[in-house]
Amino acid sequence: MVAAVDNGGMPVEELVPRGRWRPLLSVRVRILAAILVVTAFGMATAGTTAYLVQRERTLDALDASLKVTVEDARFIAGDSGLTTVAGVLGAVVQRVRPGTNESTLAVIDGAAAFAPAGDVAFRLEDDAGFVTRITAETSGGAVVLGTAVGNGRAVRYVAAPVTVGTDPAAGVFSAAFDLDAELRPVTDAFRTYLGVAALTLVLLGLVGWLVSGRLLRPIRALREAAARITASDMSERIPAYGRDDVSLLTETVNGMLDRLNHSITSQRRLLDDIGHELKTPITIVRGHLELMNESDPADVAATRALAIDELDRMNGLVRDISALAEVHRPVSLNLAPADIAALTELVRAKAAALSDHHWVSSRSAAVTATVDADKLTQALLQLAANAVSHGSPGGTVDIGSAVDRAADGSSRLRLWVRDDGPGISIEAQEHIFERFTRGAVGRGETGSGLGLAIVAAIADAHGGSVLVTSQQGQGATFTLDIPLPPRSVEAPETTEVTP
Repeated sequence: MVAAVDNGGMPVEELVPRGRWRPLLSVRVRILAAILVVTAFGMATAGTTAYLVQRERTLDALDASLKVTVEDARFIAGDSGLTTVAGVLGAVVQRVRPGTNESTLAVIDGAAAFAPAGDVAFRLEDDAGFVTRITAETSGGAVVLGTAVGNGRAVRYVAAPVTVGTDPAAGVFSAAFDLDAELRPVTDAFRTYLGVAALTLVLLGLVGWLVSGRLLRPIRALREAAARITASDMSERIPAYGRDDVSLLTETVNGMLDRLNHSITSQRRLLDDIGHELKTPITIVRGHLELMNESDPADVAATRALAIDELDRMNGLVRDISALAEVHRPVSLNLAPADIAALTELVRAKAAALSDHHWVSSRSAAVTATVDADKLTQALLQLAANAVSHGSPGGTVDIGSAVDRAADGSSRLRLWVRDDGPGISIEAQEHIFERFTRGAVGRGETGSGLGLAIVAAIADAHGGSVLVTSQQGQGATFTLDIPLPPRSVEAPETTEVTP
């Protein structure tokens, strides 16, 4: 299998190294072949076993019938009252009528003497070899059961020696069945079974081919998609059908592709962020250094101060970008039970050191929730810094928290920062949480434009969101809206105004 991979213009490489063994048959063919081989073996074993068992039963029935014929002949001989071998054998052959596929023969002194009259299935007297055989086999005086082949026919026979009083003649009475004719029903049944088994294998092969193709279709799609997916385009996904294991595998692979795409997109965005934001301060520093008058101490000092200021801004920008990348990782959250009221007061106390604004907590939620307290503190302090930058100088900033009930009965934790600044326009509110969106009309244009994006990422990592409500000239309220897990321990909510 060869797949095109975006490798920066280098030649396309084979996914399977050259020289390594690769199967000539597809997985579909190999699976189907294994099923058919095992099925054929099972059918052949079952059919052969059934045929052999039925054949053996037929032979046992023939042997039993031949023994009954010998007993009938013995009874007729004793009942006839005749005193010569010829007379006894004549009476026996006359009274023992052959059945279907059966014939009888009387032999005296090695020669055929009496045969049944009328039509019989076959004539034993026509086979001289058979006559010689039974004469020799019964010379010891024992009844013989056996199978003989002659004149193109296999027979199952019984031969019984006959002697009468002082008659010196040696007689043999024999009865035989046409073995092929008796076994024909069993053989025909076996042949029918073979035909049905062959047809079944064909149908099984067709059904197996269709079913295996259906089951393996996601794997083929996976292979084809993997050949098309490149580092520059990971948008393609594999369609999943049904709820079987292979379909679940497809969904898992699609999920993996989503994560890879998200990771690559995040890396590209991070590089774009760095390139976009660092280009301006680097250009500024380079331009001032190139134009700096080295003989003018004042110009050198001014350029030095400007360069340091830009480097400080670059340092803060890199820190913000790192923080934004970190909060996008789910593993970055360190969830633990936290006292929200204490967290609210702690954030208010820390924010009070940012400026001489009037910092208050109008409301605190007396609840213990499983959250990442450090990340929530980071988000609230970022909103507090935003209020300092864009709020009214010396105005009031409210940092609070509360627990509300949603329409579906679930609990929601709200944490907010409210300022009394000039507010945010409706148009600006639609983009204020996007990366590198700086301020808005009436709210300045300082900062990297990543602060509110970091807040939104922290809220999203907690399964919630961040909202802004504002009107021109009436300040702005930024609210973290986070679902409260059922295991959170709530207490009666208190309201408090802290100077």
